[in-house]
Amino acid sequence: MFRKTELLSPAGDFESLLYALDYGADAVYLGGKSFGMRAGAKNFTEEELCSAVQTAHKRGVKVYITCNIVPSNDEIERFPEFISSAVNAGVDAVIAADIGIISFIRELQPDLEIHASTQTGIVNYRTALELYKMGVKRVVLAREVDLEEIKKIRKNIPDDLEIEAFVHGAMCVSFSGRCLISEYLTGRNANRGECAQPCRWEYYLMEQKRPGEFYKVFEDERGSYILNARDMCMIEHIDDLLEAGIDSFKIEGRAKSAYYTALTTNAYRTALDCTLKNEKIPEWVFDEMNKISHRPYCTGFFYGSPSAGSGSQDANIITNGGQYFADSGYIRGYDFVGAVDGCGNGVMKLTVRNYFEISDELELVVPKKAPIKFVPQKMYYSSGEETSVANHAMEQITIITDIDVPERSLLRKKIAEKR
Repeated sequence: MFRKTELLSPAGDFESLLYALDYGADAVYLGGKSFGMRAGAKNFTEEELCSAVQTAHKRGVKVYITCNIVPSNDEIERFPEFISSAVNAGVDAVIAADIGIISFIRELQPDLEIHASTQTGIVNYRTALELYKMGVKRVVLAREVDLEEIKKIRKNIPDDLEIEAFVHGAMCVSFSGRCLISEYLTGRNANRGECAQPCRWEYYLMEQKRPGEFYKVFEDERGSYILNARDMCMIEHIDDLLEAGIDSFKIEGRAKSAYYTALTTNAYRTALDCTLKNEKIPEWVFDEMNKISHRPYCTGFFYGSPSAGSGSQDANIITNGGQYFADSGYIRGYDFVGAVDGCGNGVMKLTVRNYFEISDELELVVPKKAPIKFVPQKMYYSSGEETSVANHAMEQITIITDIDVPERSLLRKKIAEKR
């Protein structure tokens, strides 16, 4: 019998939060304006945090706030105000990495649930047990822990100490995100949520006696992006994750779009539910992984070192090795072009996000269902003028259609292949 498993989705802003709720998240994690590891995300003010928690709780969804930076002395002094506002907002737990911060939370807010962040670097059950003694309710394991090690940790910790693990998203080239490259090269500290991602850059060598002459860095003639990690995708291996005893499946991506949050949550919700019911996961779930903007996929460290490779029946989903040497760009076959505001009486109201034409190959992404092929009958600007082109971002247009889908369904178009 599997443990009750939570699907945990990222919410970088209020829009992403709403999509996470609609598309099936059991819980969301988000950041305030300080103490979080994603400075590039919009994050939440105190007022927005209160609203977010109220909105999520009405839907039966939990909210976890991040507090996972390595804090300075000055920040320690400001921390009581931060954690007090989080508690007043009604968050369900705080995700913390620093031992001092964890002990401070116990002192300030003894009833607040604490999750030990992946930044803590938890790779064995002894560390998990010590954190448990400190009052930690859940450990977010380092991404470098494989499935067999997770089973050992589960076997050797109390039943009420939960295990959370990342199952999808970007991978960091350093151990559990503890990286100094960004600060050295740009002054932006990755351990304070400001990473410039220099591991994705293209590098050259310069020979000492010939300054100004640059030589491209190659590895086995495959390219020069020597630090560029693939993205993780475990959608094909839900059963293995459940058998390992993981309590929470975490999707990376607080700095990514609401469209990303919706698609990943939708796919993993369906995959998790089907696996728990011992049903076959529908093929569209795997297809969705390739319709999300992503780097080439791998299975991370779950089956050992990524350099050893990982197998799959679908080469488009899982590819061998942990690094990708050709480039650092994203694979993107579809563009998000519109968000549905409402449907009724043969009319769809849609807010335009990106350019599309009525003749484009379009699909509607619907919560907890397979995507729908979509051919608009007629399309009108807000002025009432008929059009075959939607080219004004954030303008609301009207589409005549007999398809009825809920609010926050998403419209996307297939990108024409370059010749």
